[in-house]
Formats: sequence, C-alpha cells, structure tokens
Amino acid sequence: MPVIYSIIESRFHPDFSALYKELNLTDLKFSSLRKAINELKTQPPDFVVAEFFYGFGSNYAGVNVSNLDVFLYSVQKYAPEAKVIVLVNKEERQYVEKLSALFSLHDVFTLPVSEKSIRESISDQ
Repeated sequence: MPVIYSIIESRFHPDFSALYKELNLTDLKFSSLRKAINELKTQPPDFVVAEFFYGFGSNYAGVNVSNLDVFLYSVQKYAPEAKVIVLVNKEERQYVEKLSALFSLHDVFTLPVSEKSIRESISDQ
C-alpha cells in the first residue's frame, strides 16, 4: 500500500484519515518534522501533506525559507519520487513561491482545503 505522511503542526491541519483509508493509503501521522525525517529512512512516503510556515526573520536560522526546508532536503535524498502537497494560510500564500523555487511541490492549497481537492491531487499520478 502506498504511504502518505500527514505532518500535523497546527490545529488547522485537516483530518483526511477517512479519505486516505478509502484510497488505500497507509497514513503515518507526525507531530513534528524531526519525527518525519527519522521515518524517511525506514519507510519513505509516496505522498506528503504538510503545512507551510514562512520563516519570518530568524525563525529558521535565517537560511531556510520555511519550516519545511530541512525536511524537503531529506525527502530529496530518501524519497525523491514522493509527491509533496503543501497547505498554507492565506496570509502566507505569497511566500510559497520561494519554497517552490527550491523544491518540487506536487500541489499547494490554501487553507481551508476541501477533501475533493486532496483526493484529486493524490489521484493525479
């Protein structure tokens, strides 16, 4: 069964567990990117659904664009075929372009995102 990582770092991350089950995906949930990075080495994902938080100021050591940079570098190494779906708040949507200049993103959705949008994104292989 294909594996999907749900990286849930805020209360705004929608719960699509029922959808993932319906699509026969193994849903692995992580409360931090560090935990997801550790799992990459043993069970790489086919899909990733994660929230984007822009690195205003020095929140992410001033070198990274967002919370996802280090994780996405690891994805390039351990799961280069994984399709990354990014969820972002409307206020930070403009900054996702900086991330997409560095990494291949399968889809980007502004929150709130519908189940239909996620279904179409995952089914679009």
